[in-house]
Amino acid sequence: MLKGKHIILGITGSIAAYKAAYIIRALVKKGAEVQVVITPAGKEFITPVTLSALSSNPVISEFFSNRDGSWHSHVDLGLWADAMLIAPATAATIGKMANGIADNMLITTYLSCKAPVFVAPAMDLDMFAHPTTQENLKKLRSFGNYIIEPAEGELASHLVGKGRMEEPDKIIEVLDAFFTTEKELEKKKILITAGPTYEKIDPVRFIGNYSSGKMGFALAEACARRGAEVVLVAGPVSLNVYHPDIKRIDVESAEEMYHVAMQEFPGSDVAILSAAVADYRPESQETEKIKRETKGDMQLHLVPNKDIAASLGAIKKEDQILVGFALETNNETSHAENKLKRKNFDFIVLNSLRNQGAGFRCDTNKIAIIDKFGEMLEYPLKSKQDVAEDIVNKLVTLIK
Repeated sequence: MLKGKHIILGITGSIAAYKAAYIIRALVKKGAEVQVVITPAGKEFITPVTLSALSSNPVISEFFSNRDGSWHSHVDLGLWADAMLIAPATAATIGKMANGIADNMLITTYLSCKAPVFVAPAMDLDMFAHPTTQENLKKLRSFGNYIIEPAEGELASHLVGKGRMEEPDKIIEVLDAFFTTEKELEKKKILITAGPTYEKIDPVRFIGNYSSGKMGFALAEACARRGAEVVLVAGPVSLNVYHPDIKRIDVESAEEMYHVAMQEFPGSDVAILSAAVADYRPESQETEKIKRETKGDMQLHLVPNKDIAASLGAIKKEDQILVGFALETNNETSHAENKLKRKNFDFIVLNSLRNQGAGFRCDTNKIAIIDKFGEMLEYPLKSKQDVAEDIVNKLVTLIK
């Protein structure tokens, strides 16, 4: 399925740059067109002549390669690509990507790229394990980038540990799998809610929760890749969508999310309710900022918000599928099973805050899926992108 795909291959200054030659050869053999963008440091490890001969395209490194007024357009490259692969990706390049430091052609191309971006880190084990690098990788994941984890093995320093760039054949497998995803959800319209809701107290304060929206956004991308038309109703989060078949609607409060969900659900085949919707809101909202000096003691009177899940469950038709989430802290399975029945879900995704690495503010999740037939499937801790695939796989079995 890589045949005819336009792939930007970004190469940075790492000893693993020699592996880029094998990546290019494999991509070309599969029918892809490859455009290499290399950093100045990358050219110290592998020559543009080699890369150009393998890709059959001139290698791009500088903004201005001639002094005749011509220049390389990173914007055009970003629009041309079906995917961008940065392999090897050094700690320096990862840091620049994470923080928008656009000081070379590769980074400006990355920032302009509309297509999915895959990053294959390559560095010494201590550099990879450093909190700065891990935080930068975390940021890249939150932006929707796909991180191809490095392998463990002997490194250029002759130390042994994690940091060795994954082998070219494995990297090609990741790209191939991305493009060969079956379109089982083609002609399906899927409504997804994601993120928290904010319930205003006054113009500067609100009641909210720790939801990052990452699970819902990963679900939206996974459904769109499989051919669905996705409507993503997002609470206030700092995330981006990448697939062109995702229509994003931003809301702030539970009331706003309720109205959009009720409007979109009747025309949808599936609704996946992953948002962490506030159960309560202040009965009244102050129009001006509350001042402690004049207000003194303050009590908030909270009233229930509309129950989005129950409302959709009440109007769900036989040919519609409704998927819910349950984040629990105790008696997890019984609470989830009860919620499944009360809300008229077809299946529910359960996770527990007692599981390390699961729930809010994490890039990973550990879930169990319980369906209306009583079947329960448990999964190990995975990235939220992989968890999204598990959930969509379950959805596809119900549709079939």
